[in-house]
Amino acid sequence: MCGIVGYWDLRHSIDADALAKIADNMAGALVHRGPDDHGVWVDREAGIAFGHRRLSVIDISNRGHQPMLSSNDRYVLVYNGEIYNYRSLRRELEQCGHRFQGHSDTEVMITAFQEWGVETAIKHCLGMFAFAVWDRKQRQLWLGRDRLGEKPLYYGWSGTVFLFASELKALRKHPAWKKDIDRTALTLFMRHGYVPWPYSIYENIYKLPPASLLKMESHITSATTDFDPFPGDAAATLRRPHIYWDLDRIVGADKSSAVMDNDEAVRELERLIRESVARQLIADVPVGAFLSGGVDSSTIVALMQQESSGQVKTFSIGSSDEDYNEANFAKDIAVHLGTDHTELYVTPADAQALIPELPRIYDEPFADSSQIPTLLVSRLARETVTVALSGDGGDELFGGYDRYQWSERLWSVFRPVPRVFRTALGSLLKAVPLTAWQMAARPIFRGSHSAGARVHRWAELLSVCSREELYWHIVSHWRRPQELVVNGVEPRYVFNDQSLRKEIDNFVAYMMYIDTRTYLPDDILTKVDRASMSASLEVRVPMLDQYVVAHAWRIQQNMNREATQTKWPLRAILHKYVPRELVERPKKGFAIPIGEWLRNSLRDWGEELLDPASILSDGFLNPIPIREKWAQHLSGAGDWQYPLWNVLMFQSWLKNWQ
Repeated sequence: MCGIVGYWDLRHSIDADALAKIADNMAGALVHRGPDDHGVWVDREAGIAFGHRRLSVIDISNRGHQPMLSSNDRYVLVYNGEIYNYRSLRRELEQCGHRFQGHSDTEVMITAFQEWGVETAIKHCLGMFAFAVWDRKQRQLWLGRDRLGEKPLYYGWSGTVFLFASELKALRKHPAWKKDIDRTALTLFMRHGYVPWPYSIYENIYKLPPASLLKMESHITSATTDFDPFPGDAAATLRRPHIYWDLDRIVGADKSSAVMDNDEAVRELERLIRESVARQLIADVPVGAFLSGGVDSSTIVALMQQESSGQVKTFSIGSSDEDYNEANFAKDIAVHLGTDHTELYVTPADAQALIPELPRIYDEPFADSSQIPTLLVSRLARETVTVALSGDGGDELFGGYDRYQWSERLWSVFRPVPRVFRTALGSLLKAVPLTAWQMAARPIFRGSHSAGARVHRWAELLSVCSREELYWHIVSHWRRPQELVVNGVEPRYVFNDQSLRKEIDNFVAYMMYIDTRTYLPDDILTKVDRASMSASLEVRVPMLDQYVVAHAWRIQQNMNREATQTKWPLRAILHKYVPRELVERPKKGFAIPIGEWLRNSLRDWGEELLDPASILSDGFLNPIPIREKWAQHLSGAGDWQYPLWNVLMFQSWLKNWQ
């Protein structure tokens, strides 16, 4: 696991020493991603410079040093990630006549490029990765990213310089850097709490989409794709990566000729996950796992223990507040499986102490508060291991989120009622003041501060035209972010343009598909990557193996779904190794009570960041709706923790980086 940087200066006006110094400075911003080694490579004639920071995991000797040149000197590679099937690829390449100096997966990857070319070779690679490779013969620069978006890669233009890096903080170190905030991206952030690909928070800087390759020749790209998120944009050729692995094809594939019954489907799923776990245990450094006590992480740990000759090291975070604590369940599972378990109980003060660090770690505005426990468990694990396996991906692949179930139920109720009647009812419900609903609805929501706010939010849902619009609103923190962001506009992207979405009849499957394309890479995997790499910890995600993903969709489309129980295929596997009573229980999770904190210990911090004069001076946000929600939240008339946390994370990021 590493950090990569590079740039292509089309002016060709910088000498080799200056090219190298800039690349080294850029890479230095990523020392947390790679504290073990660093390197720089330049091509003065082309104006190309690569930089690398290495976290040594496989072949920790200097034979895994990067940037790495191919044996024929044609290709130069900087790479972040792991190729899990590198051993079988190495054997295949040896049969083609290649000889290897070390045993790193980096050497296997660059040799595969040499033997098959970049486009063909990348389809053979199973793993998580982001890379840049310079073809010295063809004078081409390739960028690539793994299939589900586990590893990040930013790229774009700053004047006549083409830049790329694992994190934005490295791009900021280039002398040509421009820090103009993209209000379109900011509008999307206020809606979702993350900036979705292909956008970044900065103008002219983009995220390479998952499962894509970008080929640069001179000042333009020769790649094409049917998906263009910037219709009519003269610069769109820069942002049209080639998709080498198509999730749409997997989701839409005809499985009718090979239907399996549930038992057969579960057996095959267990085999695929177990093989994925076995591949991801390969390392020359200590390996452990996160264990929350939930179905996903418990399944991964159970199969890890089956594949390991000794005790698996597991890690969990506990809360001093029993309403949010699940560490005792994780411990019971660890005891049953026989793992070497470590847990850390934290107080609200411990968690809140991390908040000032978030803008530096996450680099662009990011508002998933579970980033805090993810940081804590990453730091805990790094004390004894360098690699940790995680259960992420299970919710998106096996329908685990609660919103899938109640969204489907809401739509089944809404759909038969003419929209005109639903809209009228919604207007009537919203006409009743929040305070009145708060008193009336509290018994229904068990005294929640959010009772009135929930009624108003549900009232807004009554006017939706389609299931797609319903889900878009459900996952929105600010329903009308254009009113919040000054000169903000929402672009054409996967949520609001039907032509960019896959037609899926089943509503739950549709939501899973949308989340796999958006929420998974841009929230879940971003959260894990930045948190873990800030602690120099590599996290691997066995559920996101391409064969597991394909089989999960096969199950979703052709099995008899057991509607009364989410993630039934994973539960069926887990029950073979862990007693039902240890996992079949109401889930708490290590939730962060942001709403409560904002009314109490974080109130002064919030008040300072939400100062109307300061917000007006910045010029990005309209303080009026912010102050309205802030006042309602503080009084208990509404629960606006999620939209307010978006604003607070942006304001905090702005103070740190601008």
